[in-house]
Amino acid sequence: MAHKKGQGSSRNGRDSNAQRRGVKLYAGQEAKAGNIIVRQCGNKFDAGKGVGQGKDYTLFALVDGFVRFDRKGSRVNVVATREEACAAQ
Repeated sequence: MAHKKGQGSSRNGRDSNAQRRGVKLYAGQEAKAGNIIVRQCGNKFDAGKGVGQGKDYTLFALVDGFVRFDRKGSRVNVVATREEACAAQ
């Protein structure tokens, strides 16, 4: 027990950067192909039509269009027109 354990302020000075997860484009907003729609940890949202999923579960638009969440809110789609995107909301 030769190590000093008191006065730990110099050891405790670490803090990690935030990971900035969450929804980036909401329902009815325009998405271009490649735009990130949701950054997530695990499958909180599933990829629907016109949406791809990255290896870190990031959802991104595969086609140009408008973002639409289904009624349960668990599936994300990219549809061609704004009316179609807002119809299910």
